Amino acid sequence: MPSENQTRADNQQGRLEPWWIVGFVDGEGCFSISFVKNATMRFGYQIFVEFVLTQGEKSLPTLEGVAQYFDCGKIYRNRRYDNHKEDLYRYCVRTKADLISIICPFFEKYPLQTAKKDDFEVFRKVVGMIERGEHLTEEGFETIRQLSATTNRRKIRELEPSETTRRTPSRK
Repeated sequence: MPSENQTRADNQQGRLEPWWIVGFVDGEGCFSISFVKNATMRFGYQIFVEFVLTQGEKSLPTLEGVAQYFDCGKIYRNRRYDNHKEDLYRYCVRTKADLISIICPFFEKYPLQTAKKDDFEVFRKVVGMIERGEHLTEEGFETIRQLSATTNRRKIRELEPSETTRRTPSRK
């Protein structure tokens, strides 16, 4: 008997297989934790979390299938103006509610198989901290900054002070 906590994704007819999606995300997905400069925020930055899959135009039907499976997120077109012949498409899930109720539970039930599993664990922890409002404290914000340094690019993000706290250099 299905659980009441099933995600909308589990209710889709003719859907992709969950383990196929896991493999696809292991190879092509990203669990992103970014800091966007925003002077209106308490610490001068907004924490931006998103789940992303990127593919060329020829693979757009695959992204559409994943979007249909999860029944959340949006697909964005990134036009290419370089020597590549096709545009890129990004399937992004950015809504906190969708990350909490659909994306994180999916990857908890169907764990990633590569080192990306570690990125997901950090991502899931940060999403939980944001859900609990911990990102609004100095300690929580700094913890998220430190955690984000352990994912993807594997470096500490040195954040510039916000415009409201930046000091003007003294002139001689």
